[in-house]
Amino acid sequence: MIKPLKDFKDFLYTQYFSDGIKITIGVMLPSLIFFQFNLLEIGITISLGALCVSIADSPGPWIHRKNGMLFTILFISLTSFVTALVNTNVYLLSQEIFSFCFVFAMFNIYGERAAAVGTAALLVMVLNIIPGKSSLKLFEHAIYVILGGGWYFLLSIAFSKIRPYRYAQQTLGECISEIADYLKLRARFYTPEISVEDNFKDLVNQQIKVNNHLDNVREALFKTRKLLNDSTNAGRLMVKIFVDMVDLFEQTMATNNDYDTIRRKYEGKDVLIHFNELILKLSKEVNYIGFCLVHQEKPNNKTVTIKDLDHLKYKIDLLEKSGENVLILKKILINLRNIYKRTLAIQNYFGKETQELKSSSTPAELSRFVNHQSFDWKLFKNNLNLNSSVFRFSLRLAVVCLLGFMIGKLFSFGHHSYWIILTILVILKPGFSNTKQRNFERVIGTIIGGILGALILTFVVSQTLKFIILLVAMLITYSFIRVRYIVSVIAMTPFVLILFNFINTTNNTAILASERILDTLLGSLLAILFSYFFLPGWESLQFKSYLGNILKANLNYFEHIILRQSLMPVSETEYKLARKEVYVNTANLAAAFQRMIKEPKSRQNHVNEIHKFVVLNHILSSYLANLSAMFLDNKSAINSEQLKLIRKSRFYLEEAIEKVNDRMKGTTKNKLHIHLSENKADQEVTEQLQSINKLSADLNKISEKL
Repeated sequence: MIKPLKDFKDFLYTQYFSDGIKITIGVMLPSLIFFQFNLLEIGITISLGALCVSIADSPGPWIHRKNGMLFTILFISLTSFVTALVNTNVYLLSQEIFSFCFVFAMFNIYGERAAAVGTAALLVMVLNIIPGKSSLKLFEHAIYVILGGGWYFLLSIAFSKIRPYRYAQQTLGECISEIADYLKLRARFYTPEISVEDNFKDLVNQQIKVNNHLDNVREALFKTRKLLNDSTNAGRLMVKIFVDMVDLFEQTMATNNDYDTIRRKYEGKDVLIHFNELILKLSKEVNYIGFCLVHQEKPNNKTVTIKDLDHLKYKIDLLEKSGENVLILKKILINLRNIYKRTLAIQNYFGKETQELKSSSTPAELSRFVNHQSFDWKLFKNNLNLNSSVFRFSLRLAVVCLLGFMIGKLFSFGHHSYWIILTILVILKPGFSNTKQRNFERVIGTIIGGILGALILTFVVSQTLKFIILLVAMLITYSFIRVRYIVSVIAMTPFVLILFNFINTTNNTAILASERILDTLLGSLLAILFSYFFLPGWESLQFKSYLGNILKANLNYFEHIILRQSLMPVSETEYKLARKEVYVNTANLAAAFQRMIKEPKSRQNHVNEIHKFVVLNHILSSYLANLSAMFLDNKSAINSEQLKLIRKSRFYLEEAIEKVNDRMKGTTKNKLHIHLSENKADQEVTEQLQSINKLSADLNKISEKL
């Protein structure tokens, strides 16, 4: 619903379109104003500063965006000055390209925003490597770049002040939409249209998206002091909805069962179709919550009613009367009722008063759910070795950019040969698979965009119409650059060609377009070759850490579930932190596996075993979520039989960690002070623990192969 490209009207409400408008205004306005005074060169220089600072203005808490933009202004001004100082000397310029590419690429160790600051500095360097391109003096050029950065910084402040909650609302709404899609995928388990194995694959991939959005929301909410301490409805409503939505996501994971058996057992019965329909309705209900949040509306439509649940219960009862065992279906129905009740509770928050929305967690507790990046010099120094993937990438980028520059100089690939280096900067990523994907999108997008640009400049005579097309192309470029890169590139190429046409009417359109395409192809070829042959970053080389981390996370989650039943119960915050680690590491493992299967076959190790490992861990997480729900519902104590199963499961997981990591590095064993019950065991809990024990044993076996 609110996902980009799914519905154009709803896309207009997303953060991507808002950012596109902001960047377009920030970049275009200075050039337009100074053009009126015949000072286009100054205007373009200011626009360049604004463009570079916009790179660091990526989604996140305002304090991080502010710091990122301020550091970007500092680095782009220094880089601009140094480049303009040495660009007449090929040897000095070569040294600058190599050293700056290496240093700024090393910023990746400090996270995505720091990497964006480095990218902005490199962009300024590349766009200033042609000597004589600017008639401005060195200090003048640097000052105008600073002014451009400052102008964009003030514009970003204005946008954030006008609608202070908008980013958080959009991010949370998109996150809820992804959770709804996850629930929708679970509905497919109850139809024979897709195999259980294929659906699990899609489910794990969707969990990557959900987790990325959960992280974005945590950053937006729990690192923004105004939202955490807000005494108004807007801030408290978002925190309350998010906390409950994560619990709802856990509830959706707790619906995991042996779906192959369920399909065989109830084949030919219409009850599974009714389960499918109800879950699809629930996913629409969840999606509607996200819609209301983004569109700032109060929910007033109900996709699911209690009659839908009662109708499904009626169908199950009919099946039971016919002699079928329907215990598993009743369990699933109970879980769906819980999800339904939670959606109702969340919808009711929209009409609550401020005091009623107050979260039970303190700001200090909530801030523990976000990662805090260290900018210690020691971290930089410790990564200056070939064991560091960031060091290898930085060295690779420095070498290939220098080579691209030398090729452009030696073979004179047109006046705009800096496009080769720009292409390399955009395409080359730390991992081979990401470089391969970005390479494909860049080449195809540039070719399509180049043809479109040439057609526009050939057949569109009106300067006014050209300018309107330029604005639309810019808006598309900056709106889609973070969400659909290929769309962004297709729009970017005609936007650049039209811009050059306005700046210099003597430029030949066909030559400009062919130069862009040729430079892009050459830069792409260099990027992909060096990704493969020079200090490559293969996923298989670092897969063991992902395997060990998810095993540790699931073990810790399991122990915290049991600890809630012990004589020394953990706090709700500690439990939720353990749950969060499972989500994060599951997504990291699945994403790494996706990247690995895009690499050359010769570099793929134990693909089938790793895929099975990924799926088994996802199922284990679901079983653990189900166990947690059972303990909360039944409030039953653990008996000796169940304690044996718990200990055996722990042993299998601990042994699996040892096999994967060769040692129990980083694993802290929790002590379980459990008061054993002498009463008869809760059969459902025992069965769930048996399932967990079997899965743990299977993971232990497969870890030996890995």
